[in-house]
Amino acid sequence: MKTDISKINEQTPHEELTEGLMIFAGGTAKRFRTGEWRTNTPVFDRDKCKQCLLCVPVCPDGSIPMVGEERGMFDYEHCKGCGICARVCPFGAITMKEGITA
Repeated sequence: MKTDISKINEQTPHEELTEGLMIFAGGTAKRFRTGEWRTNTPVFDRDKCKQCLLCVPVCPDGSIPMVGEERGMFDYEHCKGCGICARVCPFGAITMKEGITA
């Protein structure tokens, strides 16, 4: 039996899940707060940011939203703390802090 991935949540009975938890549709973590998994947290310094936007497309979780023509604050509910954004920022506007809170 296939289960629509968009309907899976904490209340989904195990009988409705596929063998091996195989997913037959496009998946997303938007419905789940996955940010609590991180062990490091990116911290954004707006004063150092030059809005080059190099960080936005490299975020594997889409946790750097665009607000108009500028990058917004981090979506900490979904950010996993991988640090890719900090590594690509040429201006040092993103630093990594140990822990799950900003």
